[in-house]
Amino acid sequence: MRAITVRDRDAGVNGLTLTDMPYPHAAENDVIVRVHAAGFTPGELDWPATWTDRAGHDRTPSIPGHELSGVVVELGYGTTGLSVGQRVFGLTDWARNGSLAEYTAVEARNLAPLPADIDHTVAAALPISGLTAWQALFDHAHLTTGQTVLIHGAAGGVGSIAVQLAREVGAQVIGTGRADDRAATLALGAQTFVDLDADDLRQVGEVDVVLDVIGGDILRQSTELVRPGGTLVTIAMPPTVQPRDGRAIFFVVEPDRVRLADLAQRLRTGRLNPVVGAVRPLTETAAAFARHRRTPGKTIIQVADEQLPAADGFRG
Repeated sequence: MRAITVRDRDAGVNGLTLTDMPYPHAAENDVIVRVHAAGFTPGELDWPATWTDRAGHDRTPSIPGHELSGVVVELGYGTTGLSVGQRVFGLTDWARNGSLAEYTAVEARNLAPLPADIDHTVAAALPISGLTAWQALFDHAHLTTGQTVLIHGAAGGVGSIAVQLAREVGAQVIGTGRADDRAATLALGAQTFVDLDADDLRQVGEVDVVLDVIGGDILRQSTELVRPGGTLVTIAMPPTVQPRDGRAIFFVVEPDRVRLADLAQRLRTGRLNPVVGAVRPLTETAAAFARHRRTPGKTIIQVADEQLPAADGFRG
């Protein structure tokens, strides 16, 4: 099968190569998915799990990408809850080969059924961004109606979903980004936009919740904006300073089949619209990694067409 692989952690994006890889093995409670569309996280080439397994052993060449939408083509021993031919979407394990391949092995519990009326390219934009936004706002920050939330990177993959979820519960939303992100951020439902290049972030005043996806100086400045009893949640880096009379939390998104199904239902009813910024073929994955910061929303890699047979790749 064809897959994007990385072998040299010092090569960065230039080390992403389209190669032939063995067809994956379905371990106990796994399924094999024929990948139709995949998402990636730009920083994952720096993650230790991209290069080593949980025991610390080198696992290169490794296949990056941890979001997928596709069709189940094989069940591992003991796997229940899914069936061959079923459309699914979800997350691959951080320390195993990922989704930028024609086939991948995934724990069944990390996948949710995908309704027939949701396109694979849209579904692949949901798992990390959707689960991260939900877990940050509601599981960690406990955002509620009437509160004010500051969402950094509001036009990006995570931020765009977070804006929509926050507005749905009746929160006041302040979105940040670059000048080109203003129109998209306000269209998503944010009441206020802050240009991180031109505006003083302190103009925001105190907020109940901050969702940070940037880190660095933006994270430090945001800590000072959290009102007493408020929460800053970041996925960029562990915070070095806690808000005065508040708290700062760093977390890594966790798979959640039930929540994925809920997000899919929100999409079907028009309550949630993932922003797919660009769709690129598998052969252009390296360029997609390199250009992600200049593309609003989530960049998706289209691996296979819906019309292709479910299991026509070779095994070996």
